[in-house]
Amino acid sequence: MKFNAIDTPRLDWSGDALAIGLFEEQVELTGDLAELDQKLGGTLAEVIAENEFKGKEGSSVAARVGGGSAIRKIIAIGLGKQDSLKLDGIRLAAGAAAKTAKSQKCKTLGISLPVFGDAGTTAQAIAEGVELALHKDSRFKSESEKSKESNGEIEQVDLLGFAGQDAAIALGQQIVEGVKLARELVNAPANTCTPVTMAETAQAIASEYGLEIEILEQADCEKLGMGAFLGVALASDLPPKFVHITYKPEGTPRRKLAIVGKGLTFDSGGLNIKVQGGIETMKMDMGGAAATFGAAKAIGLIKPDVEVHFISAITENMISGHAMHPGDILTASNGKTIEVNNTDAEGRLTLADALVFADKLGVDAIVDLATLTGACVVALGDDIAGLWSPDDAVANQLLAAGEKGGEKYWRMPLEDKYFEGLKALHADMKNTGPRAGGSITAALFLKQFVDKTPWAHLDIAGPVWTDKDKGYNPAGATGFAVRTLVNWVLG
Repeated sequence: MKFNAIDTPRLDWSGDALAIGLFEEQVELTGDLAELDQKLGGTLAEVIAENEFKGKEGSSVAARVGGGSAIRKIIAIGLGKQDSLKLDGIRLAAGAAAKTAKSQKCKTLGISLPVFGDAGTTAQAIAEGVELALHKDSRFKSESEKSKESNGEIEQVDLLGFAGQDAAIALGQQIVEGVKLARELVNAPANTCTPVTMAETAQAIASEYGLEIEILEQADCEKLGMGAFLGVALASDLPPKFVHITYKPEGTPRRKLAIVGKGLTFDSGGLNIKVQGGIETMKMDMGGAAATFGAAKAIGLIKPDVEVHFISAITENMISGHAMHPGDILTASNGKTIEVNNTDAEGRLTLADALVFADKLGVDAIVDLATLTGACVVALGDDIAGLWSPDDAVANQLLAAGEKGGEKYWRMPLEDKYFEGLKALHADMKNTGPRAGGSITAALFLKQFVDKTPWAHLDIAGPVWTDKDKGYNPAGATGFAVRTLVNWVLG
């Protein structure tokens, strides 16, 4: 699919479908839109009236234009209230335009949307919205089903009024390449996405984009004392992989950052086995690692002036005669001991050793991200991720990066007295505390494995997946947090 940034007026554009954004309760056609409607034989006014289109956010209508017109289809996209418009509203509108045009079997699409902030930021958001909405992961379907879904592909998208914004469009496309990778990793079932194949994916990213990579095998992890990570890996027949990708810019980096993603390619719960209704979707428990690798791909394409370390301790949490038991005591690589009172709280154990590793790199800040707790989903729902940090600067950077990327976060409290619930009789701490405040105690647990580096924790358990199409996210994995991470690095 090719993007063109052009200055052609709406009146003069020609192609299969022209999509126009209209604000809520501002659908009366005036000025050049009235002229365009006249040129189209009144089709735009007619489709607005017939469908009682009000311009509400997420709404769209389309109509075929009569013969002889330079435009085959006209599409109206609702932008919502003008004073409530956000950058993600532009992204959503572009995605709606793309999906509508594809459903109408259009090959060329012209998009006319208002500028939000500045032209470059808007053009980038439009490109992201189109690419995200049209991405379809059909790898595991039969060839006949794949061919059905590939019908009506859009070949060209023109951004009207955005001439000169080619670099911004390219940046949006580069970021979306990372989102696509994250989606596909999370969508893949656990019999194809394993610790071994995840390490191979990391190696492929490093090779293609000239990044440094270090993959620690089990023996290497043992030498580093990663008892928490390796405790989780005990029951799996597949070897654990500790992945460390490094992007280094030419010259002196402006700053150095580390991103640590939880990488459980399948989580059975261990001996505290999950029940039906929860275990079926546990292929997605590596959503943090997927976003980390997606960000690595995007950063490899963009090549900013920031050094970035991408880290994931990857394994399965399985059941066998070798499995860790409830009550076992593990020793993490910083010497702290952990009593395992729930084998299904395994992600924080793998993150513990990964955070100790990242903390020793001498970076300016660390962010970890994980599908960590159901408690966070209970608190914030499916659309919003939790953010914990003792550092206001890092927290505010991530909130701003998420706002720009259209990904929602809510800063949660790190209530130190809640750590009392994690204290153990025979070890330094337990891996879970009381049910109340479960996502907070999970964050407090992770905090024990970062010494001096500014740090933030993102619990992305809710928004990493959607059961049905939602905006520019098709059903399945959303690739959540990739845009936030890339924006954070670039900020």
